[in-house]
Amino acid sequence: MCSRRNAEVFIAEGRVRVNGVRVTEMGTKVSDEDVVEFDGQVLELPRIYVAILNKPKGVVTTLSDPEGRRTVLDVLPDVGTILKPVGRLDQNTTGILICTNDGDLAARLAHPRYRINKEYRAIVRGEIGPKALERLRNGIVIEGRRTAPAEVEFNSFDPRKGTSMITITIHEGRNRQVRLMCEAVGHPVTDLERTAIGFLRPKGLAQGQSRLLSKPEVDRLRKSVGLE
Repeated sequence: MCSRRNAEVFIAEGRVRVNGVRVTEMGTKVSDEDVVEFDGQVLELPRIYVAILNKPKGVVTTLSDPEGRRTVLDVLPDVGTILKPVGRLDQNTTGILICTNDGDLAARLAHPRYRINKEYRAIVRGEIGPKALERLRNGIVIEGRRTAPAEVEFNSFDPRKGTSMITITIHEGRNRQVRLMCEAVGHPVTDLERTAIGFLRPKGLAQGQSRLLSKPEVDRLRKSVGLE
């Protein structure tokens, strides 16, 4: 109906009723069984939706773009409400992105305190060696701040292309973090895909495809960040 700030104004003006009684005290608790009215209109709890999208290249992680580029809104399912992306993937990064209208879930998934692992498959220039891998594992100073320790696995080296494939798992969500980490150790990223968030993977989804999570999946995801 409105922002939290506007809600406080409406409550103070006496425009909100709970079970037929006008409420003016901030922080009044209600449950699913209570009837909440605003200006005589009974309000209903919105249905919670959580979707995973296999984001393709060229799509920006925003709901609108002044440059007219495709956004996640263009490739998400229409469920009658806006599903907002949790965190960001830059325009050229592909892979799994969670989108939801559950604000509490989104806030916790994005906060490093809850240590939700994010796994990336990175193609980097050059043959990456043990020293560079160890630096990535121990943390890299980027933009004046050291990254948290990461799980890093060497996958393969392609001598024909002169590139290495590595898997990096982090729980932070700093802007362009994986790209900046690899650049800092002398192996810039040429291709980046996020392959997992927690237990979720974009299995069976082609780039640009999405699906809604089942209730057991949503319950498991909420439980992983301490929500009932």
